[in-house]
Amino acid sequence: MKIAQILGALEEFAPLSLQDGFDNSGLQTGDISQTAKGILLCLDVTEDVLDEAIELDCNLIISHHPLLFKPIKSLSGKTYVERSIIKACKNNIVIYAVHTNLDNVWGGVNCRIAEKIGLQNLRILRPKEDGLLKLVTYVPFKHADLVRNALFNAGAGNIGEYDSCSYNTEGEGTFRAGQDANPYVGEIGELHVEQETRIETIVPFYKKSAVLYALQAAHPYEEPAYDFYSLSNNWNRVGAGIVGELPAEEDEESFLQRIKSIFKLKCLKHSPLTGKNIREVALCGGSGSFLIKDAISYGADVFITGEAKYNDYFDVENHILLAVLGHYESELCTKEIFFDIITKKIPNFVIHFSNANTNPVNYM
Repeated sequence: MKIAQILGALEEFAPLSLQDGFDNSGLQTGDISQTAKGILLCLDVTEDVLDEAIELDCNLIISHHPLLFKPIKSLSGKTYVERSIIKACKNNIVIYAVHTNLDNVWGGVNCRIAEKIGLQNLRILRPKEDGLLKLVTYVPFKHADLVRNALFNAGAGNIGEYDSCSYNTEGEGTFRAGQDANPYVGEIGELHVEQETRIETIVPFYKKSAVLYALQAAHPYEEPAYDFYSLSNNWNRVGAGIVGELPAEEDEESFLQRIKSIFKLKCLKHSPLTGKNIREVALCGGSGSFLIKDAISYGADVFITGEAKYNDYFDVENHILLAVLGHYESELCTKEIFFDIITKKIPNFVIHFSNANTNPVNYM
């Protein structure tokens, strides 16, 4: 098993194109063409994590947070980042990060947190914009089913909980084949009229190449006609944060105690209690305070995140309860997600969870 194959499974679930513009998800160090010996899963890459990988004979480390986040100009070993890079390269270890693409994708960090809390009817809190394309193509009537199915299998036609979505109209297409053409129907030099189906369907922007390849492979014409249109629709399966509902209302104190227990927290920070029961829950793992206004606008009773600024506790006033778990604590579940993705595609492979505590925040 090549390391590239394992990374392909991760990118199929959380494409790199879904990461935020400031991020540096993806390959950090190493040669992905080498054979994988073992995988170590972690939240952060530190020297202790690399020592752990060496001891366990793992030549692939998969982390949530990128080791290379800020630019570096030298490798002198003066920082833990530089020392970690040097150690990884000396030991031929591949380091790969799956960061905000895992935050933004459906089934990623925020969905896993919601699952632990027991939320139902999940929705993206701030859906991604400008991530969808509309594909329009024209197919001979008898081949419409074949082409539609090829497009759907390549990832087109998904809207929320529905798949195989398309709109189809019948009409006439015309063309004249040139001397060097090899037409599927019609004669060289003669105008041909063909009964065709116009197929319209939705395509995520990162699946454009795969869908186009599937269209050209399944279409009977030598030169199929097609158009891609950019859409400004919200992409309701990709974006920041999650909102959902509890099966039944809970009072604030009981809810906060349950959150503290679920995430095994030494400390749970929160804003003043509002006196309202909790039913609608909004959340975002890691640094999610930028979504507080979205959560209030949505009408959520509580917003859960990993980090918040001092003034955020004031600014929520009586609009919403703010609960802050800690950045590290809110994202420990990423190791579970990595494990599930890999074992689903590649069962019976050697995978270890890092035991190193990389949380830089300490509690006295």
